[in-house]
Amino acid sequence: MNRPDEAQRTEQVRFERRGAAGVVILDRPKAINSLTLAMVRAMIAQLQQWRTDDEVALVAITGAGEKGLCAGGDVVAMRAGVLAGGRGRAEAMEFWEREYDLDALIAHYPKPVVAFMDGATMGGGIGIAGHASHRLVTERSKIAMPETIIGFFPDVGGLHLLAQAPGEIGTHLALTGATITGADAVAVGIADVLVHSTRLPQVLEDLAGGQAPALAELGSTGHPAPILAQRTWIDACYAGDDPVAILSRLRDYDGEEAEQAHEAAALIESRSPFSVSVTLRAIRNARRFANLDAVLEQDRVLARAFADEPDFREGVRALLVDKDKNPTWRHASLSEVPTAEVDAAFVR
Repeated sequence: MNRPDEAQRTEQVRFERRGAAGVVILDRPKAINSLTLAMVRAMIAQLQQWRTDDEVALVAITGAGEKGLCAGGDVVAMRAGVLAGGRGRAEAMEFWEREYDLDALIAHYPKPVVAFMDGATMGGGIGIAGHASHRLVTERSKIAMPETIIGFFPDVGGLHLLAQAPGEIGTHLALTGATITGADAVAVGIADVLVHSTRLPQVLEDLAGGQAPALAELGSTGHPAPILAQRTWIDACYAGDDPVAILSRLRDYDGEEAEQAHEAAALIESRSPFSVSVTLRAIRNARRFANLDAVLEQDRVLARAFADEPDFREGVRALLVDKDKNPTWRHASLSEVPTAEVDAAFVR
């Protein structure tokens, strides 16, 4: 029998006990379960309670509705808070701090955490799912770290995952914000196994028995991953630390996959030049960092910098508030972003 098990009540996320499983259900389906401060606080409180509860053998993270697990943080609310100043800005900053705390809690949780990355799992959704011990995707999964689209940067420890992807695939995904399939996510290390969506209810029921099954028993990893077929042009174009040079190579690429390279160039040109420049520096740093915690510390520093960044406010406005999809970025091109401004973003 399912029963509520809530350490801190909120209408936006539910907690249930199903046998020996503690189940987190993100419950904002109309917003594709985008995360709010109340949701993050509640999840931290409940996970802290379950970690010392001997009756809870494992945790499952799921999302209500058919669209996806989680589309990310509620950046419209974050933008509004920053613009309001005072308490609103303080709550926006607390959201990022607590969100990163939650990501670290999941990554270091002493019990198995099974994340159901069905449908859209993006941005903050990667934070709560991509660091789980068991990461399931389906044929319906749409995976992305799309923050440069809104003048932000790939946070929630996402660069820790992307930095470990084969070749320069992670750099491509970080700079463009491109969406990949569930099979792609397995291939690049963001997920572990692809399970057909029709099997998910049975998997969740099986978890109630208290034993996290071996990943090999849940599905298979042999599905075609389109992103791997693009490594020739991706690895050739995205090498190095200079975003201007990367964009130039993408524009000028004349191999068999020239059209894909040129499309990537167009995507990067449409993103915030400041965001792209900072993101490239950040993912190169992430390659050198020893662990996820170091990347999350970088995220905390960068989030504070971006809170007052005009491109963040403008990007969210254009994509999600006015929805004209025509942002006016602070810099006209990547070549106009001063190195000193990028350096400053990384200063605590």
